[in-house]
Amino acid sequence: MSEKPDKRIEELARREYEEAHNFDSSDPLFGLRKEELRGPRMTRRAVMRLLAAAGALAFTDVLAACAPSAAPAEEGEAAPAEAPAAAAGGELVCGWAGTNEIVTLDPAQINQVLQFQIASNVLSGLTHINADMTAEGDLATDWSVSDDGLEWTFTLRQGVTFHNGDPFTADDVLYTFERSSNPELSIHSGVLANVAGVEKIDDYTVKFVLNKPQASFLVKTLERSSGRAMTIVNKRAIEEEGPERYGLFPIGTGPFKVTENLVGQSLVIEKFEDYYDPERPKLDKITFIPIPEPEPLAAAIEAGDVQLIGGNPPAAELIDRFLANPDLVVSEIPGPGFQSMWFNPHREPMKVEDFNKPLEELKQESGFLVRLAIAKAVDREDYINRAAFGRGFPAFGSINPAMAYFFDTEINETSEQTYDPEAAQQLLADAGFPGGEGFPTLKLLITPAGKREGEIIADILKKNLGITIELDIKDFPVLVEMYDAIDFDLLRIGSGGDYDPDDGLVDYFLTTAKFNGPKRDPSLPFGIFSEAEVDALIEEQRSETDLEKRRELVRKANKLISDKVACLFLNHPVDTVIWRKEVNYPDASRIAGLVDLDRATISA
Repeated sequence: MSEKPDKRIEELARREYEEAHNFDSSDPLFGLRKEELRGPRMTRRAVMRLLAAAGALAFTDVLAACAPSAAPAEEGEAAPAEAPAAAAGGELVCGWAGTNEIVTLDPAQINQVLQFQIASNVLSGLTHINADMTAEGDLATDWSVSDDGLEWTFTLRQGVTFHNGDPFTADDVLYTFERSSNPELSIHSGVLANVAGVEKIDDYTVKFVLNKPQASFLVKTLERSSGRAMTIVNKRAIEEEGPERYGLFPIGTGPFKVTENLVGQSLVIEKFEDYYDPERPKLDKITFIPIPEPEPLAAAIEAGDVQLIGGNPPAAELIDRFLANPDLVVSEIPGPGFQSMWFNPHREPMKVEDFNKPLEELKQESGFLVRLAIAKAVDREDYINRAAFGRGFPAFGSINPAMAYFFDTEINETSEQTYDPEAAQQLLADAGFPGGEGFPTLKLLITPAGKREGEIIADILKKNLGITIELDIKDFPVLVEMYDAIDFDLLRIGSGGDYDPDDGLVDYFLTTAKFNGPKRDPSLPFGIFSEAEVDALIEEQRSETDLEKRRELVRKANKLISDKVACLFLNHPVDTVIWRKEVNYPDASRIAGLVDLDRATISA
């Protein structure tokens, strides 16, 4: 088939793209009428406008949306195989990659994509994201917005029950807000920073009052999965069971309920017979089995012991093998996130006591020179080709291409981390380690699935700098704990589900960020990174409603984070899910970063 889009489609997409961005940035409703912002679904025009207003609309997104959903096969080309028809019912077994246990499903504490992928099947929100990355009504059946864009009134779905039989009402929305906005109870309290308060109008009507208009309110703050802050929880269950048990057996209103949780072995969810949509879920039972090692994971799906792989991305070396297997379906779509190698700033030889110095002054310090030398010694293209088999995009910051308008296409050339092996060698020599002489052996913490990546990083640094890196393989939950406690030399971990700059900036690089050393020794003055100008830029962009000004602030913060080597940015990944051909996993459920299974079926 032709690789170029039809000229008529391209022209249509161009007009739609330009129209989406044609609005007054000072307008609190972004050039839309109140009627266009009403729920439970919005028009394509309104969706495109909100994405544009949030800075999340790229021309390629519009082009893809305008293109026909399927093109006919050309002569001599086989038509794509269709999944076998399957009746409702049955059991599905999923292999969850990259981890040996599911630590929690409490949305207030979920800090891993592989956790909210499961929780999204158990818990509900007022809205839920769809395959087009726009919000639809979930527990909200309708909504409206005030003229100034500050008051959002939601009509709640009636007749909804929790898994324990409790009725869902406005009180549950208020309780969830109170719990999630408390930083002592929720690591996602920052998501609600722009919400001044929530009012109960009656049992099935609530009103959110915002400090400033927010284009991403429906798809970020209220969305049940990636946002997590307003994923609706059950007060009685939390008070009776306590937060720890609630994390293992969360009570929600979703299509499935947790019936068994053997930590480190398996987690079982079963069809919730009283789910508000009688057509869903289709399956009777789903079992999630954590499988951290790549080869056992591959063997399990090839043998049919598991029928679907979710969780962390499968090891890159497996993908071509899966693609060659006629029994498997490999789905790859752009993944909103970044992958990095993190330095411990409190350990030699990469110690930095204070990032609040001009860059040229930092370059006089041995610890910073070591960090910068390592960052400049890694050829991202080479790394992606070898470690990810070409699947991914070079990264020099946390703002990923999926953020469209905010993504800096020039940072690859302007960042201090830009690949330059000769400059890297000189930096290391200036730090006192010419040719790597006298440089201590460092340990790189990495998961079993990331072993190949770690070996390639070690090989690149040995070749380009003459230094030795040893791999220290840890199961994913252990690695996360050590990351949170800053108990490592070097550590490989990344981020997913980053659809807004707040995800890539606020969550990691703000001094008080939820992923910036939250469990570190209290004697440490800061976590992994702390820089006053970065803090100021991040806080300013959070409340800036002028799109161009926000982009400028975001890019400036992103560049400063990159230049001061908060971490070594490696790549922006693709989102990959694999399933056996007997599984029918419909397009409506193929949402980037999620594995929603309420519409899935399986043939005998």
